[in-house]
Amino acid sequence: MKVVIADDEAPARARLAALLAAGDGHCEVVGQAANGAEVLAHCERQHVDLVLLDIRMPGMDGIAAALVLATRPDPPAVIFVTAYDEHALAAFDANAIDYLLKPVRPERLARALDKARALSRDQQEALAASGHYLNASYRGGVLRIPAHEAILLRADSKYVEVWHASGMALTEESLRAIEERLPGAFLRVHRNALVAPGRVRELRRDPGGQLSLLLHGCDQVVEVSRRHAPDVRHLLRALDPAPKP
Repeated sequence: MKVVIADDEAPARARLAALLAAGDGHCEVVGQAANGAEVLAHCERQHVDLVLLDIRMPGMDGIAAALVLATRPDPPAVIFVTAYDEHALAAFDANAIDYLLKPVRPERLARALDKARALSRDQQEALAASGHYLNASYRGGVLRIPAHEAILLRADSKYVEVWHASGMALTEESLRAIEERLPGAFLRVHRNALVAPGRVRELRRDPGGQLSLLLHGCDQVVEVSRRHAPDVRHLLRALDPAPKP
């Protein structure tokens, strides 16, 4: 497997690289990163099978990077490696296959790597080809919308509106079913709405205190619940980490 190691501390990256080198020889470290943005850059330049990903890093952190990676057509497996166990729930919400606490024990790392190898490359490609679509009704026919083209999914009565660059179509698949079938592809912002993380543009609050979200490529204003507002703010900070002047 081709592996990228991400940690803002060089000694931690070196230790993981040494553990991989001492393993069964099936892992090749093809890159190291000090933050989430560097992880994304590595995955853009080359094929990566697995990212060993720290959570607390400057700029784009590990959770935000994993959410973006999950939207790719061929996402790498993600194993979080962190000193803070309070992030476990968020890590698995970000579609991680395992969660390791520092200092990482060799035998625990080996078990996590076995999970990453559980699906063969052919199986992963077959799943990607068959599952990354939304089947929707449009003008009396069926429209097959690639998941990466969907901007907003919003429940309306017994249907779900699928807003995409060319307009809106309806699907009978529930929001929960879509989340389970395409983990990490969408961010829940309300009990009745999912959005594509890469389309999030701006979070606003009206005079009454209600939060709403603006999206790139869609003129719909999306209500954001208080429960999900921290996730939206976290994503916005990750997408634009530079301090404002």
